[in-house]
Amino acid sequence: MYLRGLATASPERSFSQKECLALLQSSPSTLERLDRRSRLMLSTILRGDSGVEERQFAVDAEKIFQLEADGLNAEFRRTAPQLGVQALARALEQGSLAPRNLDALVVTTCTGYLCPGLSSYIAEIIGLKPNTWLQDIVGLGCGAAIPAWRAASSILAAEPEATVACLSVEVCSAAFYLDNDPGVIVSACLFGDGAAATIWGGRTGAAQLRCHSFDTLHQPEHRDRIRFEQREGKLRNLLHFSVPELASRAVALLYENARRSCPRPVSRVLSHAGGRDVIAAIRKEMPEFSLEETTAILKRHGNMSSPSVVFALEEALRSGPPENDSDWWLVSFGAGFSAHSCRVSAV
Repeated sequence: MYLRGLATASPERSFSQKECLALLQSSPSTLERLDRRSRLMLSTILRGDSGVEERQFAVDAEKIFQLEADGLNAEFRRTAPQLGVQALARALEQGSLAPRNLDALVVTTCTGYLCPGLSSYIAEIIGLKPNTWLQDIVGLGCGAAIPAWRAASSILAAEPEATVACLSVEVCSAAFYLDNDPGVIVSACLFGDGAAATIWGGRTGAAQLRCHSFDTLHQPEHRDRIRFEQREGKLRNLLHFSVPELASRAVALLYENARRSCPRPVSRVLSHAGGRDVIAAIRKEMPEFSLEETTAILKRHGNMSSPSVVFALEEALRSGPPENDSDWWLVSFGAGFSAHSCRVSAV
C-alpha cells in the first residue's frame, strides 16, 4: 500500500519536566498519596536525564491528579476527538484529499474507552460520508499503529481503489494514576499526549512511500509486565522493570525475521519511543542503528503510546524518503506483550 499523507498533532500546552514537578509540588493532596521513597523517586526522574525534556497534555495539567474516574472519562471524550481531527485534517490536506474521499477510517487508542468508538466522533466532526467503514482497534497499547496499518493493507488488498485513513490518538493525561508502585511512578514521568494520521491507497499514484512486509510477535506469558488495569475506576499502568530487556529482545527477533524474509538492506530503524532505557536496550541489540528520530521524539514529546512510531517516521521523512536501494524498518511494541513491524520503501 502507498502513503498519500502523513501528519501529527500535539496539544498546545507543553511542559518541561521541571514544570511537571512544580505542578505536583503545588498539589499537596496529590503528594500525600505517596510515601517518602516514591516522592524522592518522582523528583529524581523529573529533575534528571530521563530522555524526556518536555511533554504536551490535553487535560488541564492542574487537574490531572484531582479528577475522579468520571471526570477523566469526560476529558478523554472531549479532547481525544479534537486531537485526532487535527492530525487527520492535516494528513488529508497534505494528500490533497477531502473527507469525502475516505472509504475507511481505522482508529487506535488505549487511553480511554468510548462506545460508539472514537472513530464515530472523528467521522462526525470532520464530515466523513455515511458509508465510510469505521473500525476501532483497542487493547494493543503502545504498539497499535502498525497493526492499524496492517488492517488498512487488508482493506486495500480487497479494494485497491479505496482510500484508507489510519489514526492513532492517545490522551495519556486522561490515564495518569499515582501510587507507590515504581512502575506507576515511572509512567507518570514519561507519557504525553499526541495523535498521528496516515492516508493510504492501493495504487502508486503520486506516493513516495510504500509500506509492506508486516510481522508480529505476541508473548502472553509476559502480559502482566506491561498493561493497563482498573483501579478505583481509573486506568493504572503496570510497568515492570524488565520491560526494556523484554522489548529489545522482541525487536531483535522481529528484525532477524525481517532480514531472513527480505534480502533488501535496512538503512534506518524507526522505533516506538518507549523510554530512555528501552531505547538504550534496543541500541545494544542493534548497534548499527542510531535511533536518532526515536530519541528526538521522546525528548520533545515523551512516550505518546501508539502515535510515537508515526511521529518518528514523520521526523525521518523531513530529510526525504528512503534510498532506492534500501528500506526503513519500523517497529512498535506494548501491551500483550506484543511487538509489530513493517518495512517502508521508496516508490
